[in-house]
Amino acid sequence: MLALLAGTGALPAAILAQRPEALVCEMAGVPVSAPEGATRIGYRIETLGTLLAELRARGVTEICLAGAMSRPAIDPAAIDAATAPLVPRLMGAMGQGDDATLRAVMALLEEQGFALRAAHEIAPELLPGPGTLGAVPFTDALDADAGRAEVVHRAMAEADVGQACVVRSGLCLAVEALPGTDWMLASLSGGEARGGLLFKAPKPGQDRRADLPVIGPATVAGAARAGLAAIVIEAGGVLLLERAETIALADRHGIALVAR
Repeated sequence: MLALLAGTGALPAAILAQRPEALVCEMAGVPVSAPEGATRIGYRIETLGTLLAELRARGVTEICLAGAMSRPAIDPAAIDAATAPLVPRLMGAMGQGDDATLRAVMALLEEQGFALRAAHEIAPELLPGPGTLGAVPFTDALDADAGRAEVVHRAMAEADVGQACVVRSGLCLAVEALPGTDWMLASLSGGEARGGLLFKAPKPGQDRRADLPVIGPATVAGAARAGLAAIVIEAGGVLLLERAETIALADRHGIALVAR
């Protein structure tokens, strides 16, 4: 049986379209968009140990981490006995950054006997292969900016900052940080990024069973408001949600959409 440790966004629903019997685990304060009829179980980070015990009791053998989830604040008074032994390890990882936190959670799940399933294992159609995905052509100037963005992205990965950046005419105008891609794009509303591109890719060396970057219609809408000319993603490394709608929206706004 499969359980989703689910976050926000459209990814959990895309997974449930393939595995409708999956159990949706919804953390307090993180609303999950799931189809009507999906089986849900609520939990708090302070009761994670109890959740894992309940999943085993329900016959869960596989877990998929799907959807965006902000780092929760921990209420020491709410920590239960099953979770208390896990807290020092999780708090230590959270102090080292998002990558360390994710690695610690994944290691914990495996130690508890669960097999981790990547979202793209369950729904491989979410990962586009290389090529231009829409009707808008990708120019040589944009290709040069994409190369520059790759260099910036590698530097960001070393610092565990984010998975996306915006480049125009060889200059990096913005990088993704904790608030996410949509926030980054909204910060470029003054027209300074017009004609530039959004580049998004997984961090080099990251465990691709979780936290692969995602784009969808909201990404295209944000790029259009910022005046961007292109969105470039790593082929086989970025999940494309609501594919038909995303490509159609990019075409409508004259944005080249490329898997590189």
